[in-house]
Amino acid sequence: MKNIFKISFVLLTILLLSNCKSSNSNKSRLTGLNFNDEKNGGFIRNNSFSGQETPPGMIGVEGGSFTMGQVQDDVMFDWNTTPKKIHVRSFFMDEAEVTNSEYFLYVQYIKDVFPPSEENYKHIYNSVLPDTLVWRKSLGNTDILSENYFRHPAYADYPVVGVSWLQANEYCKWRTNAVNLKTLIDKGHIKNIFEIDSVKIPFDTEAFLTSPDQVLDSTLNVRGIGRTPRKKGEPKPSRDAYQGRPITKADGIFVQPFRLPTEAEWEFAAKANLENREYNNIRGRKKYAWDGKYTRSKNKRTRGDQLANFKQGKGNYSGLPGWSSDGADIPNKIKSYPPNGFGLYDMSGNVAEWVSDVYRPIIDNEANDFNYFRGNIFTKKMIDEEGNVVIAANDQDPEVEYDTLPNGKIFTRQLPGSIKYIPITKDDATMRRNFMVADNTDINDGDANSGRYFEEEEDVIASKPSMYNSPKAPTREIDPETGEEILVNDEERRTTLISNKTRVYKGGSWSDREYWLDPAQRRYLPEYMATNYIGFRCVSDRVGPMSNGKRSARNPSR
Repeated sequence: MKNIFKISFVLLTILLLSNCKSSNSNKSRLTGLNFNDEKNGGFIRNNSFSGQETPPGMIGVEGGSFTMGQVQDDVMFDWNTTPKKIHVRSFFMDEAEVTNSEYFLYVQYIKDVFPPSEENYKHIYNSVLPDTLVWRKSLGNTDILSENYFRHPAYADYPVVGVSWLQANEYCKWRTNAVNLKTLIDKGHIKNIFEIDSVKIPFDTEAFLTSPDQVLDSTLNVRGIGRTPRKKGEPKPSRDAYQGRPITKADGIFVQPFRLPTEAEWEFAAKANLENREYNNIRGRKKYAWDGKYTRSKNKRTRGDQLANFKQGKGNYSGLPGWSSDGADIPNKIKSYPPNGFGLYDMSGNVAEWVSDVYRPIIDNEANDFNYFRGNIFTKKMIDEEGNVVIAANDQDPEVEYDTLPNGKIFTRQLPGSIKYIPITKDDATMRRNFMVADNTDINDGDANSGRYFEEEEDVIASKPSMYNSPKAPTREIDPETGEEILVNDEERRTTLISNKTRVYKGGSWSDREYWLDPAQRRYLPEYMATNYIGFRCVSDRVGPMSNGKRSARNPSR
């Protein structure tokens, strides 16, 4: 009986302490005001947030310092990979490339929500389709791949290719909205729109947070957080009536936006230097995503097998049949080769991957050695004359805006239902020390525009002339003979492909030699072009602590 009394007393004490802690968490520590109390201002604080969840299909990558651009071989001696010490923040990354089946889901969704049979939407579906003709060869029998690689179930789990940087970027935006829409459905904030045949809505996360009534139909029974308090004598609201306050970012319900990785993030994740860490130093260099100097496995069970999918020599895409083969003559099924130290697959070989950076031959870590990225264009939400945020292709202006790319393809400038953004102005950057212009694409790359005394004449700080003699964007003109609108390309002689529309891609591919498997190597291509050897994967920012895990041993090698 005495022991039972002691146990009961301890449990009661713990219960009281936990209740006190719970009640205190709803009160401001510095002011005494209550949080989440409609009778005391309704000030918001999310007490239920227990930490950021790993997004589906992703791996947590703990950030840190590393030497970017440190390669084993620089045979061209072009200073394109000069070593630079850089710090990268923690983030989440797809454990493998986006596959044909995952991208096909995106294509089907777009076709369902924006049917090409409607005149206003007729170009949206085509703008997201991969270019399957990238497989064609003038002197090759490869039409079977053009016809089957993207849609045939045999290639469902193969990395998607034929996707431009622009298309990959749009997929990341859509994925953010798709995950957040499912979250709202799973948590009961809206009805399941996929069960309602009559409801085909374009959902945008930022637009929902800004103005949910403009994004979701009232028939979806949108519910907020908590319950709306009733005054004495007021009738009980119906089940379909809006309940609670609107959902905000402070509730921590939505995922951080998916995006393409920066070049620094991709290289950091691919190298996975935690494998050769000794105390707070790195032992030697890693030539590949795995630890070792060779492309063949040293493991007893798999000894001699290739650790990546790459071109082994002239006309040798997979080696001889059997033991020495890498298992594929084109991109292989994801996760066919061992992962690196972070648990990421195919960071060397299979397909190269788009990253978000604008290409420049130099990386200026003197300007920024913290989470380096080139390509920032700072914007703000567009506000109309009545003070409301402007939604693309809304009821007032339903017209969808398109761009014609230099290769003649028509690309959707912005999906209907998303918020319109405009570059910041001089007034927004006045007296700021951390940024001065909207378009920072070519800042500090050596041209006159990057000088401290450069003056921008226009009020909107957006685009500036490039220092590189690259082709200009085509213009649309009227043919004087036929009266039809035609695309006129730049016919002047140009000396480089480098421009503010040129993007970096990283990693070797099935069609590359071993030299390009080094994660530090870098190449570039215009953002509107696609190939049969470039795919992509997404990342998402980590918020809060760098890592939720315990610190590992200081010297894991012993």
